[in-house]
Amino acid sequence: MQLKKHIPNSITCGNLLCGCMGIVASFDNRLDFAFYFVILAAILDFLDGFAARLLKVSSAIGKDLDSLADMVTFGVLPGFIMFRMIAFSSLVLGNEVSHLFKLVSFLIPLFSALRLAKFNNDPRQTDSFIGVPTPASTLFISSLGYILFGKFLPSASGRSLEFILPATDPWKGLQFLNHPYYLCGITVVMSLLLVSEIPLFALKFKNFGWPDNKIRYLFLIIATMLLILFQVTALPFIILLYI
Repeated sequence: MQLKKHIPNSITCGNLLCGCMGIVASFDNRLDFAFYFVILAAILDFLDGFAARLLKVSSAIGKDLDSLADMVTFGVLPGFIMFRMIAFSSLVLGNEVSHLFKLVSFLIPLFSALRLAKFNNDPRQTDSFIGVPTPASTLFISSLGYILFGKFLPSASGRSLEFILPATDPWKGLQFLNHPYYLCGITVVMSLLLVSEIPLFALKFKNFGWPDNKIRYLFLIIATMLLILFQVTALPFIILLYI
């Protein structure tokens, strides 16, 4: 019985570990690895709550631990990913942008902290969300990082990085976002959406009947079709569809 109550918290710690590893990957200029850690963390974030409900164990410590883990994985990590994206985009364009532009990326951790604090103290958000959840925001940002820079090969050259572009890039359609100004704009918009009053449904099923879950089922069907057709490129559009 004692072991059973620690299982959800152990899964939450796995989420936190993924966030730490993702930050290390972003420091190493590997936004592809950072994206993979975000995906694994999102799965673990779903599983810890599922395990708690399945095993019928819950505690105040578990709730606090979940928020602390989410702050690192879905708050700090996407801030670092965006920081590297803005830095990379300026190098690709051939001119280093002001550090002020790069620091805009840390609006994401600040607004993520506000989002999580609001969620923990808002009785309206027991079965749904008010504002974009931090995992959705992080999936959007990290998938853009993967699409724009995850397939590029950064190589050390003096004090800077040179990007060896792949011969065939299947994601040319999103390359227009590869600009510091656009990335700063995305940062500001996503930060505001985190604390907005937009009502959003949660992917939690109290039952599996169609009448109570038709929006969830339709979203999951469309999202699955988009992932099959467009793979990683579909993720930013799936998050926009969700909003």
